[in-house]
This record gives sequence, structure tokens and C-alpha cells, in this order.
Amino acid sequence: MNLDSLIERRKLRRKVQGIAATLLPFESDGRIAVEAFQRHLLATQRAGLTNAVNMDTGYVNYLNDAERQDVLRWTREALGDDVCFVAGAYIEGQSGDVVALYRREMERIASLDAIPIVFQTARLHGKSATEKAAVYREICHGFPRVLAFELAPIFAPNGEIFDEETVRRLMDIPELIGMKHSSLDRMVELGRLALRDAHRPEFKIYTGNDLGINMIEYGSDYLLGLATFAPEEFAQRDRLWESSDPAYYALSDALQYLGNVAFREPLPAYKHSAAVFLHLAGRIPTDMTHARNPQRPSWEREILQDCARRLCG
Repeated sequence: MNLDSLIERRKLRRKVQGIAATLLPFESDGRIAVEAFQRHLLATQRAGLTNAVNMDTGYVNYLNDAERQDVLRWTREALGDDVCFVAGAYIEGQSGDVVALYRREMERIASLDAIPIVFQTARLHGKSATEKAAVYREICHGFPRVLAFELAPIFAPNGEIFDEETVRRLMDIPELIGMKHSSLDRMVELGRLALRDAHRPEFKIYTGNDLGINMIEYGSDYLLGLATFAPEEFAQRDRLWESSDPAYYALSDALQYLGNVAFREPLPAYKHSAAVFLHLAGRIPTDMTHARNPQRPSWEREILQDCARRLCG
């Protein structure tokens, strides 16, 4: 895609749909900080973003079945009956039929009037585009709304970046209304947007590129772990873009600076960065993560204080 095409693709005055992958906070004794989690869900919703729970940012790969169900219940209790949220359908490490496992998870989510997002499974790696699409068609059949998740293996070994034929076939599934794309590669994402525009214009592409959050300028919406750090600032950025306010650029740059710091390698440690940042802001009781999550160095607090200063002006 050449420079002229990139310039032409910019979608000025576009209303952006923002989804924040919500961090799951912890108490000093290692228990999930339920009240802080629910307060953060409400703050995110009030800011104007949709919450996504049981995502990577919420340690879905470390939670057991009962804990994932608890998260769903806490979320619905906090948000009330009429507020939409997204929740991960994650089956990695479970034995049984792939379609049946996914549908069990998705039924739990849909029973709370939430939207399931299908995490990839390594059990479909190496399958053809036709085979993968057939599985997804069975998974999604009969659900009112489903999202798919395309995750680079650098984030998790069960993830993969689909080939274009697979993406096109997934777009043909009527229940699938969008896809979160987390390759961290702008050119691949721009290709997804071009395919979407040509093949199914109403299909949503949610950028998962925390290192390129201005993909909203080119037609992506977003589902970002970074958005849980500062939901009010993300919502404000989106409003500034929609109104073509020049203040958009400074705020976007400050948020991207935070993203570049928080999403450095090892990437899964960004969740510790999020906990440190939200603890600094007084939103959660500790900067602890799940015990199995990679940790940041002792000076993380200092560098994130600089990010906070830049973000707050």
C-alpha cells in the first residue's frame, strides 16, 4: 500500500467504537480485588468505552473455569442489566470437541446478554482456510453477535495471524460482526481494512495494536489493553478525532508514549505495567498481578509516573 493510498484512507470526523480489555486487579493477599474491578468497569463504561473481560488483560489464560464464571457474574452485577460488554471464549488446555467447548463458553457469555469473542486455539493451527471457517461457522451458528480474535503468537502460543483467504471466509459468517486484529503490523491491518471495505463494509476491524493506536484514523475501531490504563483519556481522544479538534494529536501522542513504554518486551508483562499505573492513579489497591504473570522491574513505577505526567499535561 503506497503513501497516497494511506493518505486517502484516513477517515476524518469518524465516530470510533472503543473497547477496553479490562485489567483484573489483586489484593495484597493474592485474592482478586472484586470491588476495585467493579469500580473500574463502571468508570470505563461511564467514560464511554465498552468493557471486555476474560481477555488476555484479565489473565484469561491463567483463570480456571469457576474464576472465569465469577468474572462474568461480577461484570454483569456491576454494569447492570442493560449495558453491553464483551467476554472472551477461551478453551485452550481443555479436552473435548472444539466446537462443543467453544459453544459452552459462548452460551455462558450470551446468557448474560454479553458478546463472546472467540480466542484462537492451537488445535486449529495448520488447518486450511476452508476447515477453519467451517469450524467457526459451527461455533457461531445461532448466536446473535460474535467477535473473532486474531492474535500474534508473540502474545500467546495459541494465537496465529490468519491468511487472507481465512479472513475473507470468516467475514462471510453472518453471526460474526467483527474481528480484533493483534498483529502489531500496520500494513497487515491496513490489508484487513481494505478487504473489509471491499467484501463486507459493515464488518468491524478492532485494532489490537497498542503500538499503533492511531489506526483509528484509517478505519479501525479498537479493543486495546492499553485503554484500561486510561479509559477517560481514550474516550476524550475519540471525541477529539470525531470533531476534528487539533487537540487530538497531543493526546494521541501522550497515549502512544504510554503504550510504547507499557508494551515493551516481554509483552505479557504489560499487565504488570497496567497494575502499577492504575495503582499510581489510586484506582486499584495494589500493583500485584496474577502470580503466573511476568513482572516488570522495580523502577517501573518511576517510568510510568513520567507517562502519567505527560498524559495529564
